[in-house]
Formats: sequence, structure tokens, C-alpha cells
Amino acid sequence: MSLSRNLLAGLANSIWSTLIGLAVVPLYLKYLGIESYGLIGFFATTQALLQLLDMGLAPTINREVARCSATGSLKEAGKLLHTLAVVYWCMAAAIALLIAALAQSIAGHWLQPKHLSRQTVEHAVMLMGLVVACRWPVGLYQGALIGAQRLTVSSSINMSITTIGSLGAVAVLAFVSPTIQAFFVWQACAGIVYALTIRWAAWRVIGRPKETGFDVDRLKRIWRFSAGMSGISMTGLVLTQLDKAILSKMLGLEEFAHYMLATLVVTGLYLLIAPVFNVVYPRFAALVATGDLKKLTSLYRLGTNMLATALFPIAMLLAVFAKDLVRIWVGNPDLASSVAPVISLLAIGTALHGVMWFPYALQLAYGMTRLPLTINAILLIVYVPSIIIFALTYGAFGGAIAWLVLQVLYVLLGTWLTHRHLLKGIGGRWLYQDVGVPLALSILAGLIGHYVFQESVTHTYVKLIGGGILALAASALSLSLSPLLRDAIRNVIWKTKELA
Repeated sequence: MSLSRNLLAGLANSIWSTLIGLAVVPLYLKYLGIESYGLIGFFATTQALLQLLDMGLAPTINREVARCSATGSLKEAGKLLHTLAVVYWCMAAAIALLIAALAQSIAGHWLQPKHLSRQTVEHAVMLMGLVVACRWPVGLYQGALIGAQRLTVSSSINMSITTIGSLGAVAVLAFVSPTIQAFFVWQACAGIVYALTIRWAAWRVIGRPKETGFDVDRLKRIWRFSAGMSGISMTGLVLTQLDKAILSKMLGLEEFAHYMLATLVVTGLYLLIAPVFNVVYPRFAALVATGDLKKLTSLYRLGTNMLATALFPIAMLLAVFAKDLVRIWVGNPDLASSVAPVISLLAIGTALHGVMWFPYALQLAYGMTRLPLTINAILLIVYVPSIIIFALTYGAFGGAIAWLVLQVLYVLLGTWLTHRHLLKGIGGRWLYQDVGVPLALSILAGLIGHYVFQESVTHTYVKLIGGGILALAASALSLSLSPLLRDAIRNVIWKTKELA
């Protein structure tokens, strides 16, 4: 399946999921209130942190399926998938029991509600465990589909379930029960449907093996890579979720909800980042398996340049015009003023984090789990004290400061360490040409937008139109200055003419 088709499927999935997620937030706030929305934010953080229990198995099946697909031995991947599925379904049951056991302590000693009763919070936490358990096996089967480069299948299922889960929840809140318990019960139902549907799709693509026993030998064969991925996942999740975990304890539930609202807005940037990673990672793994270093280098640089050219101007628009965008979205000027500064810093940091997914994909394609683990360990040494110091001093805004500092360090350190070992000799060009030029042009556009539109224009929609024009101009200028992108576009046009 072509890269372009997979990329379009991934983009469609991300855009639709993001739009649906943003559209329902004002309705959640209307029916549940800000504190209950804080519980939804805590659920998202809990779900992310529990990925530590994945033990690196989802990215492992992704890589193994990609390698088997490239060598024509897809049935071997099916045997591994069956063995890992047993592990995943057992882990889902364990998660539900674990969170149920901890619900009382979390409600009484961790979260700090002002208006919700302790019993309500405790019941909500127990239901969170049920939702996580129902959705837990999805990651395994999704990894298998992505590894087989069937993003069209994976994306279609995810879009359908996201629509059912989000719009169905609004309907439940509006017509059945406007409570946080009803919300999580509906999400649990959607989660089990998701797991069963994607399980069926994965087996249909890969094919069920004739031997369906639990094979310990296959686990032994992948344990080294899986253990490395587990360490990477552990440190990576701490890096991306530590701010939320600390702030959920330090802040009141209402202020924490503001921070999670800002996080949700910035998460929209991943609608570009995640589909690109899901396309290039299995392709990188296949190129490494076949030894085609020239194509690997070309795809690595071209992909980074394309992502940076699109991502940085959007992040700039979000950072400069955050207050106006949130005010239009939720219709609450006070809330917009509160979350806008946090959004600005988170957006810049997330954009920098996005381009580093390419070195990360390259490391995994070579099976070098020790390298990203080393990078994450170094970043943790800096990030843990930073998040505590900044959060204690500035609260939610401090969490955003620490995130931006972390990502600047990640770009510098990660680039240097990656290209000491892989694709040697291109690190400087990659950082300067493929990342640095689009970043500099986006910063310039952001400064113009701030001083020309924010300082002198009062009408919100005029500001946003002006910001959009600047973002497009930055992207167009980045494209015109990139020989890689110009050649790629020229080749596409040439092939189109030949087909015509």
C-alpha cells in the first residue's frame, strides 16, 4: 500500500478525531461542569500512564509485522500476535481490578474537588478503570495493522468509534443522565466494541495461524527489543505525563481542568505528527530490513522537512492567537484568558517534539532501543526538578514552561546522539535545513502576527484571518527554500503528466 494513501488515511483519522474531540468539549462543560471535566482530564492522564504496563509489546508487534511483511512471511507475525493477545487480554482484567482497588485512595487523597462529593469521584475513578480495561487490547491490534501498512483499515475503525464514543456520550448526558458516571459507562461500552472490531480486522489482514497455542519461545525471541521498548515507553510517558500527574495533585480540580483544556487544544498538533509517524516507522523498518540506505536517508530528510513545513506555522498560529481561538471555541472570555498563555508555550514545545519523532522512528527501525532510552534518561534528570520548581512557582503556567525547556533540550541532544550512530554525517544538515529553516520562518511570521494583528487589530476574525495568511506564507516560503520538497513536488507533477 502506498505511502500517500496511508498518510491520507492517517491524516483523515487525526483530523476527524481532533475535530470531534474539540466539538464536544463545550457540551461536556455544559452538562457536567468544569470539575467533572477535570475528572475526564485525569482519566486521560491515567490511561496514558498505564501504557507503562504495555511492556513495549505494541511497538514490537508493529516492527515485527512490518519486517515479516517486507520479507513475505506475514503468517509468522500472526503466531506472535496470538501469543501477545493472550498477554494483553489478561492485562486488561488486571488493570480493571487494580484501579478499582485504588479508587478510594485516589478520591480521598489525590484529587481535590470542591463541589463534587467524594463518593462521586470514587465511583468515577472505578469506572475509569473499566474504560481503560475495555480499550486496552486496542493498542496491540492497531500496532499489527499499522505494521502491515493498513492504516486505511485502522483509521476507519478509529474514526467510527471516536464518533460513537463522543457523540453518543453527548446524547447520554443530554437525554439520559448528565453525570460523570453515565459518561464513563458509555465510554466503556464504546471501548469494548472498539477492541472486538479492531481484533477482527487485524486477524483478517494478517491471517489466523493454524497453531494457536501460547508460544513462550516467540516471546523469548522478541524480549530484548520489547524490554528496550518498555524502558523507552516508561521514560517517554513520564516525560509527557509528569506535568499532569504533579499538577493533578498540586492544583485544585478546577485549575487542573484549565491545564487539561490547554493540553487538549495543543493535542490537535498531533493530527499531523501521529499519522506521519505511523506511515514512516514501518517503512523505515522495511528499508532497514532490505538494506536500502539511500531511500532511507531520502525519506528521513524529506519526511522531516514536509512535517516541519506544515507543523511549525500551525503551532505559531496557535501560540499567537490562542486567546482568540479559545474564546470562539468555548464562548467564555475568562476561561480563554486563563488557558491562552499555557497553550502558547505548550504549542511551541509540542511542535519541537513532533519533528523528533523522525529520529525516534529511525532508532526503532534499527532496533536500537538503548539509544532513545539513554536520551530519555538524560532528559528526565533535567525535567523532574524543572517541573517541580516551575509548577511550585507558577502553577499551570510553570508546567508549560518546563515542557518547552524540555523540548528545546530534546532537539539538541537527540539530534546529536542519533546521528553519532545512525545516518552519520547528515545531522547538521537535518537540523539546520530540514528543521531550522521552517522554524525560523514560522517564528518570524509569529512575531509579525503579534505586533501587526494582536497589537493593532481588535476584531477577532480579522486577527485569525491575518494569522492564517501568515502561516500559509511561512509554509510557502519554507517549501520554496527547500530543494528536497521542490524535487519531490516536481517528481509528483512529472509522474502525473506521464499517467495522463
